Amino acid sequence: MKKLFLHLFVISISVSFYAQKNLVQSGPMVGHTSMTETTLWVQTKKPAKVKFAYYPENNPGQKQFTQTIKTSAENGFTLKIKLTGLQRGTKYRYEVYINGKKQNFDYPLEFETQDIWKWWQAPKDFSFVFGSGAYINDRPWDRKGKAYGGDYEIYTSIWKADPDFMIWGGDNVYLRQDEWNSKERTVYRFTHDRSTPEIQPLLASVAHYAIVDDHDIGPNDCDGHFWNKKVTWQVFDDFWANPGKVAGLEGAVTQFSWYDADFFLLDNRYYRDANYLKTKKKKTILGEKQLEWLKNALASSRARFKFIVMGGQFLNSARRYETYSNYGFAEERLEIIDFIYEQGLENVIFLTGDRHMSEISMYDPSNGKPVIFDLTCSPFTSGPNTHAWKEINAFRIPGSLIMQRNFAKVQIKGKGKERHVEISYFDKDGNLIYTYRLDFKNPQRKIEHNAEKQVPEK
Repeated sequence: MKKLFLHLFVISISVSFYAQKNLVQSGPMVGHTSMTETTLWVQTKKPAKVKFAYYPENNPGQKQFTQTIKTSAENGFTLKIKLTGLQRGTKYRYEVYINGKKQNFDYPLEFETQDIWKWWQAPKDFSFVFGSGAYINDRPWDRKGKAYGGDYEIYTSIWKADPDFMIWGGDNVYLRQDEWNSKERTVYRFTHDRSTPEIQPLLASVAHYAIVDDHDIGPNDCDGHFWNKKVTWQVFDDFWANPGKVAGLEGAVTQFSWYDADFFLLDNRYYRDANYLKTKKKKTILGEKQLEWLKNALASSRARFKFIVMGGQFLNSARRYETYSNYGFAEERLEIIDFIYEQGLENVIFLTGDRHMSEISMYDPSNGKPVIFDLTCSPFTSGPNTHAWKEINAFRIPGSLIMQRNFAKVQIKGKGKERHVEISYFDKDGNLIYTYRLDFKNPQRKIEHNAEKQVPEK
Protein backbone atom coordinates (compact mmCIF):
# COMPACT_ATOMS: atom_id res chain seq x y z
CA MET A 1 0.00 0.00 0.00
CA LYS A 2 2.77 2.44 0.90
CA LYS A 3 4.44 1.99 -2.49
CA LEU A 4 1.28 3.20 -4.24
CA PHE A 5 1.67 6.55 -2.53
CA LEU A 6 5.46 6.85 -2.84
CA HIS A 7 5.61 8.45 -6.29
CA LEU A 8 2.99 11.04 -5.44
CA PHE A 9 4.71 11.85 -2.17
CA VAL A 10 8.14 12.42 -3.73
CA ILE A 11 6.67 14.79 -6.34
CA SER A 12 4.69 16.84 -3.86
CA ILE A 13 6.95 16.82 -0.82
CA SER A 14 8.40 20.30 -1.24
CA VAL A 15 5.08 21.97 -2.06
CA SER A 16 2.11 20.33 -0.45
CA PHE A 17 3.59 19.39 2.93
CA TYR A 18 3.17 22.92 4.20
CA ALA A 19 0.12 23.82 2.14
CA GLN A 20 -2.03 20.88 3.15
CA LYS A 21 -1.68 21.04 6.93
CA ASN A 22 -2.05 24.61 8.13
CA LEU A 23 -2.38 23.57 11.75
CA VAL A 24 -0.17 20.47 11.97
CA GLN A 25 3.46 21.08 12.91
CA SER A 26 4.58 17.44 12.74
CA GLY A 27 3.05 13.99 12.70
CA PRO A 28 0.76 12.29 13.13
CA MET A 29 2.78 9.39 14.50
CA VAL A 30 1.84 5.86 15.50
CA GLY A 31 3.23 4.77 18.87
CA HIS A 32 3.17 1.58 20.90
CA THR A 33 0.73 -0.92 19.40
CA SER A 34 -0.58 -4.14 20.94
CA MET A 35 -3.46 -6.49 20.10
CA THR A 36 -6.22 -4.12 21.23
CA GLU A 37 -4.55 -0.72 21.72
CA THR A 38 -2.39 1.85 20.00
CA THR A 39 -1.30 5.40 20.77
CA LEU A 40 -1.49 8.21 18.23
CA TRP A 41 0.65 11.37 18.54
CA VAL A 42 0.57 14.74 16.82
CA GLN A 43 2.03 18.22 17.25
CA THR A 44 0.19 21.43 16.36
CA LYS A 45 1.66 24.85 15.60
CA LYS A 46 -0.34 26.60 18.32
CA PRO A 47 -3.04 25.70 20.86
CA ALA A 48 -5.68 23.66 19.06
CA LYS A 49 -8.40 21.11 19.72
CA VAL A 50 -7.45 17.71 18.37
CA LYS A 51 -9.26 14.41 17.91
CA PHE A 52 -8.69 11.28 15.82
CA ALA A 53 -11.13 9.15 13.84
CA TYR A 54 -10.28 5.51 13.15
CA TYR A 55 -11.85 2.48 11.48
CA PRO A 56 -10.92 -0.99 10.16
CA GLU A 57 -9.48 -0.60 6.68
CA ASN A 58 -12.13 -2.88 5.18
CA ASN A 59 -15.05 -1.41 7.11
CA PRO A 60 -15.22 2.42 7.08
CA GLY A 61 -18.72 2.15 8.47
CA GLN A 62 -17.24 1.31 11.87
CA LYS A 63 -15.60 4.73 12.18
CA GLN A 64 -15.13 5.91 15.75
CA PHE A 65 -13.86 9.17 17.23
CA THR A 66 -11.60 9.78 20.19
CA GLN A 67 -12.18 12.44 22.78
CA THR A 68 -11.07 15.96 21.90
CA ILE A 69 -7.97 17.30 23.65
CA LYS A 70 -6.44 20.77 23.42
CA THR A 71 -2.72 21.10 22.89
CA SER A 72 -0.72 23.55 24.99
CA ALA A 73 2.70 25.15 25.12
CA GLU A 74 3.47 23.23 28.32
CA ASN A 75 3.99 20.07 26.22
CA GLY A 76 5.32 21.75 23.09
CA PHE A 77 1.80 21.57 21.56
CA THR A 78 2.11 17.78 21.43
CA LEU A 79 -0.47 15.26 22.53
CA LYS A 80 -0.95 11.51 22.72
CA ILE A 81 -4.30 9.75 22.62
CA LYS A 82 -4.60 6.04 23.33
CA LEU A 83 -7.07 4.04 21.25
CA THR A 84 -8.53 1.05 23.11
CA GLY A 85 -10.92 -1.76 22.30
CA LEU A 86 -9.41 -2.40 18.88
CA GLN A 87 -9.79 -5.62 16.92
CA ARG A 88 -6.73 -7.85 17.03
CA GLY A 89 -4.79 -8.59 13.85
CA THR A 90 -6.55 -5.78 11.98
CA LYS A 91 -5.30 -2.95 9.79
CA TYR A 92 -6.85 0.42 10.60
CA ARG A 93 -7.04 3.75 8.85
CA TYR A 94 -7.20 6.94 10.89
CA GLU A 95 -7.84 10.64 10.40
CA VAL A 96 -6.76 13.81 12.19
CA TYR A 97 -9.21 16.58 13.06
CA ILE A 98 -7.99 19.93 14.36
CA ASN A 99 -10.48 22.52 15.57
CA GLY A 100 -13.14 20.37 13.95
CA LYS A 101 -11.49 20.35 10.52
CA LYS A 102 -10.19 17.16 8.93
CA GLN A 103 -6.54 17.43 7.90
CA ASN A 104 -5.49 16.13 4.48
CA PHE A 105 -2.29 14.17 3.81
CA ASP A 106 -0.55 12.88 0.69
CA TYR A 107 0.24 9.51 2.25
CA PRO A 108 -1.70 6.87 4.18
CA LEU A 109 -2.44 7.18 7.88
CA GLU A 110 -2.67 3.60 9.10
CA PHE A 111 -1.63 1.09 11.73
CA GLU A 112 -2.07 -2.64 12.29
CA THR A 113 -2.73 -4.34 15.61
CA GLN A 114 -0.91 -7.49 16.62
CA ASP A 115 -2.80 -10.78 16.41
CA ILE A 116 -3.34 -13.33 19.16
CA TRP A 117 -0.98 -16.29 18.81
CA LYS A 118 0.05 -17.96 22.08
CA TRP A 119 -1.94 -21.21 22.46
CA TRP A 120 -3.82 -20.27 19.27
CA GLN A 121 -1.42 -20.35 16.35
CA ALA A 122 2.24 -19.98 15.40
CA PRO A 123 3.62 -16.45 15.83
CA LYS A 124 3.48 -14.40 12.68
CA ASP A 125 6.57 -13.32 10.78
CA PHE A 126 7.39 -9.68 11.39
CA SER A 127 10.09 -7.11 10.80
CA PHE A 128 11.34 -3.90 12.31
CA VAL A 129 13.84 -1.21 11.42
CA PHE A 130 16.52 -0.13 13.85
CA GLY A 131 19.22 2.52 13.83
CA SER A 132 20.53 5.67 15.49
CA GLY A 133 22.17 9.01 14.81
CA ALA A 134 19.59 11.34 13.24
CA TYR A 135 21.20 14.76 12.71
CA ILE A 136 19.02 17.33 10.93
CA ASN A 137 20.87 20.43 9.75
CA ASP A 138 19.84 23.81 11.13
CA ARG A 139 22.42 26.22 9.75
CA PRO A 140 22.04 29.09 12.26
CA TRP A 141 22.89 26.64 15.04
CA ASP A 142 25.17 24.08 13.38
CA ARG A 143 28.90 23.71 13.68
CA LYS A 144 30.97 25.62 11.15
CA GLY A 145 32.08 24.04 7.91
CA LYS A 146 30.51 21.26 5.90
CA ALA A 147 26.99 20.28 6.92
CA TYR A 148 27.12 17.40 9.39
CA GLY A 149 23.71 15.98 8.49
CA GLY A 150 22.27 14.86 5.18
CA ASP A 151 20.67 12.18 3.01
CA TYR A 152 17.23 12.59 4.59
CA GLU A 153 15.83 10.42 1.81
CA ILE A 154 16.87 7.49 4.00
CA TYR A 155 13.55 7.93 5.81
CA THR A 156 11.67 7.43 2.55
CA SER A 157 13.71 4.25 2.03
CA ILE A 158 12.80 3.05 5.52
CA TRP A 159 9.12 3.76 4.87
CA LYS A 160 9.34 1.89 1.59
CA ALA A 161 10.93 -1.10 3.41
CA ASP A 162 7.50 -1.52 5.08
CA PRO A 163 8.51 -2.62 8.62
CA ASP A 164 5.93 -3.42 11.27
CA PHE A 165 7.62 -1.03 13.68
CA MET A 166 10.74 1.05 14.14
CA ILE A 167 13.13 1.44 17.08
CA TRP A 168 15.04 4.72 17.27
CA GLY A 169 18.26 3.74 19.04
CA GLY A 170 19.34 7.06 20.54
CA ASP A 171 20.77 10.35 19.28
CA ASN A 172 17.40 10.73 17.62
CA VAL A 173 17.96 14.50 17.81
CA TYR A 174 21.17 16.42 18.43
CA LEU A 175 20.72 19.16 21.00
CA ARG A 176 23.01 22.01 20.01
CA GLN A 177 25.34 23.89 22.31
CA ASP A 178 23.56 25.09 25.46
CA GLU A 179 20.10 24.01 24.25
CA TRP A 180 19.99 21.30 26.94
CA ASN A 181 19.96 24.01 29.61
CA SER A 182 16.63 25.42 28.40
CA LYS A 183 13.28 23.71 28.10
CA GLU A 184 12.24 26.13 25.34
CA ARG A 185 15.35 25.41 23.30
CA THR A 186 15.04 21.66 23.86
CA VAL A 187 11.45 21.81 22.61
CA TYR A 188 12.63 23.87 19.64
CA ARG A 189 15.21 21.22 18.69
CA PHE A 190 12.74 18.34 18.96
CA THR A 191 10.16 20.35 16.98
CA HIS A 192 12.62 21.32 14.25
CA ASP A 193 13.84 17.76 13.70
CA ARG A 194 10.44 16.10 14.00
CA SER A 195 9.10 18.46 11.32
CA THR A 196 11.48 17.15 8.63
CA PRO A 197 9.24 16.46 5.59
CA GLU A 198 10.87 13.15 4.64
CA ILE A 199 10.05 11.65 8.05
CA GLN A 200 6.31 12.33 7.99
CA PRO A 201 5.01 9.32 5.98
CA LEU A 202 7.16 6.99 8.09
CA LEU A 203 5.76 8.44 11.30
CA ALA A 204 2.19 8.11 10.07
CA SER A 205 2.06 4.40 9.27
CA VAL A 206 4.69 2.54 11.34
CA ALA A 207 4.67 1.99 15.11
CA HIS A 208 7.58 3.89 16.70
CA TYR A 209 9.64 3.25 19.84
CA ALA A 210 12.66 5.20 21.08
CA ILE A 211 15.43 5.19 23.65
CA VAL A 212 17.60 8.11 24.75
CA ASP A 213 21.31 8.62 24.32
CA ASP A 214 23.42 11.63 25.23
CA HIS A 215 22.43 13.99 22.40
CA ASP A 216 18.71 13.48 23.06
CA ILE A 217 18.84 14.92 26.55
CA GLY A 218 22.09 16.79 27.21
CA PRO A 219 25.67 17.59 26.24
CA ASN A 220 27.95 15.08 24.56
CA ASP A 221 28.70 12.06 26.81
CA CYS A 222 26.41 13.39 29.55
CA ASP A 223 25.67 11.21 32.58
CA GLY A 224 23.21 10.85 35.43
CA HIS A 225 24.47 13.99 37.14
CA PHE A 226 23.40 16.35 34.36
CA TRP A 227 21.63 19.10 36.28
CA ASN A 228 18.62 19.60 33.93
CA LYS A 229 17.78 15.97 33.25
CA LYS A 230 14.27 16.09 34.71
CA VAL A 231 13.34 18.70 32.11
CA THR A 232 14.99 17.21 29.03
CA TRP A 233 13.72 13.70 29.79
CA GLN A 234 10.20 15.11 30.03
CA VAL A 235 10.54 16.72 26.60
CA PHE A 236 11.71 13.37 25.24
CA ASP A 237 8.62 11.74 26.72
CA ASP A 238 6.36 14.42 25.21
CA PHE A 239 7.69 13.72 21.72
CA TRP A 240 7.50 9.92 21.77
CA ALA A 241 4.66 7.47 22.39
CA ASN A 242 6.49 4.64 24.12
CA PRO A 243 4.76 2.14 26.41
CA GLY A 244 4.44 3.22 30.03
CA LYS A 245 7.60 3.57 32.08
CA VAL A 246 8.77 0.74 34.31
CA ALA A 247 7.35 1.21 37.81
CA GLY A 248 9.92 2.45 40.29
CA LEU A 249 12.45 3.57 37.68
CA GLU A 250 13.27 7.03 36.37
CA GLY A 251 14.41 7.91 32.88
CA ALA A 252 13.18 6.26 29.69
CA VAL A 253 13.14 2.58 30.69
CA THR A 254 10.34 0.50 29.21
CA GLN A 255 9.46 -2.87 27.69
CA PHE A 256 7.17 -4.25 25.01
CA SER A 257 6.51 -7.50 23.16
CA TRP A 258 5.94 -8.25 19.50
CA TYR A 259 4.75 -11.82 19.06
CA ASP A 260 7.51 -14.15 20.30
CA ALA A 261 10.08 -11.41 20.97
CA ASP A 262 10.50 -9.25 24.07
CA PHE A 263 12.17 -5.86 23.83
CA PHE A 264 13.86 -4.26 26.84
CA LEU A 265 14.48 -0.55 26.21
CA LEU A 266 17.20 0.69 28.57
CA ASP A 267 18.35 4.15 29.60
CA ASN A 268 22.15 4.42 29.55
CA ARG A 269 22.22 8.01 30.82
CA TYR A 270 19.87 8.62 33.73
CA TYR A 271 21.79 6.49 36.28
CA ARG A 272 25.21 6.62 34.64
CA ASP A 273 28.42 7.46 36.50
CA ALA A 274 30.65 10.08 34.91
CA ASN A 275 33.03 8.62 32.34
CA TYR A 276 36.05 10.23 33.98
CA LEU A 277 35.10 9.44 37.58
CA LYS A 278 38.15 7.73 39.11
CA THR A 279 37.24 7.35 42.79
CA LYS A 280 34.53 4.69 42.54
CA LYS A 281 35.55 1.03 42.62
CA LYS A 282 32.65 -0.34 40.59
CA LYS A 283 31.20 2.09 38.11
CA THR A 284 27.77 1.74 36.56
CA ILE A 285 26.02 2.70 33.35
CA LEU A 286 22.58 1.30 34.17
CA GLY A 287 22.47 1.93 37.90
CA GLU A 288 21.67 -0.63 40.55
CA LYS A 289 17.88 -0.39 40.29
CA GLN A 290 17.73 -0.55 36.49
CA LEU A 291 20.20 -3.44 36.35
CA GLU A 292 18.19 -5.38 38.94
CA TRP A 293 15.03 -4.79 36.94
CA LEU A 294 16.71 -5.96 33.72
CA LYS A 295 17.90 -9.19 35.31
CA ASN A 296 14.48 -10.01 36.70
CA ALA A 297 12.70 -9.03 33.49
CA LEU A 298 14.99 -11.27 31.45
CA ALA A 299 14.55 -14.13 33.90
CA SER A 300 10.76 -13.75 33.71
CA SER A 301 10.63 -13.54 29.92
CA ARG A 302 9.29 -16.58 28.09
CA ALA A 303 9.80 -15.05 24.69
CA ARG A 304 11.84 -16.99 22.15
CA PHE A 305 13.97 -13.92 21.37
CA LYS A 306 15.14 -11.28 23.84
CA PHE A 307 16.26 -7.92 22.45
CA ILE A 308 18.09 -5.52 24.78
CA VAL A 309 18.13 -2.01 23.34
CA MET A 310 20.62 0.58 24.58
CA GLY A 311 22.80 3.44 23.40
CA GLY A 312 26.50 2.62 23.13
CA GLN A 313 27.95 -0.72 22.08
CA PHE A 314 27.79 -3.57 24.56
CA LEU A 315 30.09 -6.29 23.19
CA ASN A 316 32.75 -4.30 21.35
CA SER A 317 36.06 -5.12 23.07
CA ALA A 318 37.77 -1.89 21.97
CA ARG A 319 38.17 0.69 24.71
CA ARG A 320 37.09 3.48 22.42
CA TYR A 321 34.69 6.31 23.12
CA GLU A 322 31.63 5.03 24.99
CA THR A 323 31.80 1.29 24.45
CA TYR A 324 30.86 -0.70 27.56
CA SER A 325 34.49 -1.83 27.71
CA ASN A 326 35.77 1.70 28.29
CA TYR A 327 35.91 4.18 31.19
CA GLY A 328 35.84 1.52 33.90
CA PHE A 329 32.44 0.02 33.04
CA ALA A 330 33.80 -3.37 31.91
CA GLU A 331 33.00 -5.03 35.25
CA GLU A 332 29.29 -4.28 34.89
CA ARG A 333 29.43 -5.52 31.29
CA LEU A 334 30.92 -8.82 32.47
CA GLU A 335 28.28 -9.06 35.22
CA ILE A 336 25.54 -8.91 32.59
CA ILE A 337 27.23 -11.52 30.40
CA ASP A 338 27.72 -13.83 33.39
CA PHE A 339 24.08 -13.42 34.37
CA ILE A 340 22.90 -14.38 30.88
CA TYR A 341 24.80 -17.67 31.06
CA GLU A 342 24.15 -18.42 34.73
CA GLN A 343 20.43 -17.89 34.12
CA GLY A 344 20.56 -20.14 31.05
CA LEU A 345 19.13 -17.48 28.74
CA GLU A 346 19.12 -18.16 25.01
CA ASN A 347 18.65 -16.01 21.91
CA VAL A 348 19.83 -12.79 23.56
CA ILE A 349 20.44 -9.93 21.14
CA PHE A 350 21.68 -6.43 21.94
CA LEU A 351 20.61 -3.58 19.66
CA THR A 352 23.04 -0.67 19.93
CA GLY A 353 24.00 2.53 18.16
CA ASP A 354 25.99 5.68 18.95
CA ARG A 355 29.19 4.81 17.06
CA HIS A 356 28.49 6.38 13.65
CA MET A 357 29.17 3.02 12.02
CA SER A 358 27.50 -0.37 11.90
CA GLU A 359 28.79 -3.84 12.64
CA ILE A 360 27.78 -7.17 14.14
CA SER A 361 29.61 -8.41 17.23
CA MET A 362 29.34 -11.97 18.54
CA TYR A 363 30.38 -13.23 21.97
CA ASP A 364 31.16 -16.97 21.78
CA PRO A 365 31.90 -18.75 25.11
CA SER A 366 33.20 -21.73 23.08
CA ASN A 367 31.76 -24.19 25.59
CA GLY A 368 28.67 -25.26 23.70
CA LYS A 369 26.52 -22.49 25.16
CA PRO A 370 24.61 -20.12 22.86
CA VAL A 371 26.40 -17.04 21.60
CA ILE A 372 25.31 -13.47 22.30
CA PHE A 373 24.94 -10.97 19.46
CA ASP A 374 25.31 -7.19 19.43
CA LEU A 375 23.78 -5.62 16.33
CA THR A 376 25.04 -2.06 15.95
CA CYS A 377 23.45 0.36 13.47
CA SER A 378 24.49 3.98 12.98
CA PRO A 379 24.15 6.58 11.58
CA PHE A 380 20.89 7.48 9.87
CA THR A 381 21.73 11.05 8.84
CA SER A 382 24.64 12.22 11.01
CA GLY A 383 28.26 11.99 9.89
CA PRO A 384 29.65 8.44 9.43
CA ASN A 385 32.91 7.28 11.01
CA THR A 386 35.06 6.36 8.01
CA HIS A 387 38.02 5.36 10.19
CA ALA A 388 36.23 2.61 12.13
CA TRP A 389 38.16 -0.08 10.22
CA LYS A 390 41.22 0.78 12.33
CA GLU A 391 39.41 -0.18 15.54
CA ILE A 392 40.21 -3.62 16.95
CA ASN A 393 36.96 -5.24 18.02
CA ALA A 394 37.76 -8.86 18.87
CA PHE A 395 34.10 -9.85 18.44
CA ARG A 396 33.35 -8.28 15.05
CA ILE A 397 31.87 -10.59 12.41
CA PRO A 398 34.15 -10.29 9.37
CA GLY A 399 32.58 -8.29 6.59
CA SER A 400 29.93 -6.67 8.77
CA LEU A 401 31.59 -3.27 9.22
CA ILE A 402 29.69 -0.44 7.47
CA MET A 403 31.00 3.11 7.36
CA GLN A 404 28.25 5.05 5.62
CA ARG A 405 24.74 6.24 6.41
CA ASN A 406 22.52 3.20 6.71
CA PHE A 407 19.60 1.50 8.43
CA ALA A 408 19.02 -2.06 9.57
CA LYS A 409 15.94 -4.18 8.96
CA VAL A 410 15.54 -7.14 11.30
CA GLN A 411 13.24 -9.96 10.30
CA ILE A 412 11.91 -12.71 12.58
CA LYS A 413 10.47 -15.46 10.44
CA GLY A 414 9.92 -19.18 10.05
CA LYS A 415 7.91 -21.84 11.83
CA GLY A 416 8.85 -24.03 14.80
CA LYS A 417 12.54 -24.94 14.91
CA GLU A 418 13.11 -22.96 11.71
CA ARG A 419 12.14 -19.71 13.43
CA HIS A 420 15.14 -17.37 13.15
CA VAL A 421 16.45 -13.80 13.08
CA GLU A 422 17.97 -12.18 10.02
CA ILE A 423 19.42 -8.69 9.82
CA SER A 424 19.96 -6.72 6.62
CA TYR A 425 21.68 -3.35 6.32
CA PHE A 426 20.65 -0.88 3.60
CA ASP A 427 22.08 2.38 2.32
CA LYS A 428 20.21 5.68 2.14
CA ASP A 429 18.55 4.66 -1.12
CA GLY A 430 17.38 1.29 0.17
CA ASN A 431 20.07 -0.75 -1.58
CA LEU A 432 21.22 -3.86 0.29
CA ILE A 433 24.72 -3.55 1.80
CA TYR A 434 25.03 -6.65 3.98
CA THR A 435 22.85 -9.41 5.38
CA TYR A 436 23.46 -11.98 8.12
CA ARG A 437 21.40 -14.79 9.62
CA LEU A 438 21.90 -15.13 13.36
CA ASP A 439 22.76 -18.67 14.44
CA PHE A 440 22.96 -18.94 18.22
CA LYS A 441 24.12 -22.54 18.56
CA ASN A 442 26.17 -23.15 15.41
CA PRO A 443 27.55 -19.72 14.58
CA GLN A 444 30.21 -18.68 12.16
CA ARG A 445 33.17 -18.92 14.55
CA LYS A 446 35.90 -17.23 12.56
CA ILE A 447 36.31 -13.79 14.10
CA GLU A 448 38.74 -11.20 12.73
CA HIS A 449 41.18 -10.06 15.42
CA ASN A 450 43.69 -8.12 13.34
CA ALA A 451 42.54 -4.68 12.34
CA GLU A 452 45.35 -4.42 9.80
CA LYS A 453 43.58 -7.05 7.70
CA GLN A 454 40.42 -4.96 7.60
CA VAL A 455 40.02 -2.39 4.87
CA PRO A 456 37.39 0.28 4.36
CA GLU A 457 34.35 -1.36 2.82
CA LYS A 458 32.62 0.39 -0.02
